[in-house]
Amino acid sequence: MNLAVVKVGGAALAQRGLDEAAVLRHGHAVVVHGAGPRISSVLAAAGLSSRFVDGRRVTSDEAMPYVRAAFCEENSALCGLLGERAFGLIGDELGLEADRVPALGRVGVLRPFVPPALREVLHAGRLPVIAPLAQGPLNVNADDAASVLAVALGADRLAFVSDVPGVQVGRRVARLLSADDVAALGGQVSAGMVAKLQAAVAAAREGVEVRVGATLVTA
Repeated sequence: MNLAVVKVGGAALAQRGLDEAAVLRHGHAVVVHGAGPRISSVLAAAGLSSRFVDGRRVTSDEAMPYVRAAFCEENSALCGLLGERAFGLIGDELGLEADRVPALGRVGVLRPFVPPALREVLHAGRLPVIAPLAQGPLNVNADDAASVLAVALGADRLAFVSDVPGVQVGRRVARLLSADDVAALGGQVSAGMVAKLQAAVAAAREGVEVRVGATLVTA
């Protein structure tokens, strides 16, 4: 099966800058989505602040129920946009496993494991739409989750779809970035983009073709 993993950013969803074609043009696909703006909004309404370390959200025990609820809402919204083929999956219920990162609270790094239920959804011809939570529950960075799942599934391609056209370096969108280029970017891009590019390079090193918008990322 020619398979793509498509990571859809929460910002793209918040702006509704996404249509079915943006995902389904990749053919057989697994979608992993973020929920950043919705999570920040829900936490703020609850009187909880948002803090990030290297582009990854610190998630306290108190914040976790709100984070999970926001992911569930985003999952439902995205499935509605993608149509009848979409099959919503909440990662901790699906059986995703992660190693906890204590310094970030209830945050985990996904293990390279494909739950049987995910394969069943794919084999049924549906479009899995995954909220990146792991058993615990643990909050998993969506970019990292997409990268790990792309490798674990043996995907041909990994595409990051967001509200930006690609990786902007200076005044232009880069068409190609190698791992060395990514390491040299430093403060030229945001911490969130750095985390995304690190996830992209990790998948590229395992032989997955990776694009961040229009930018091809290579090992």
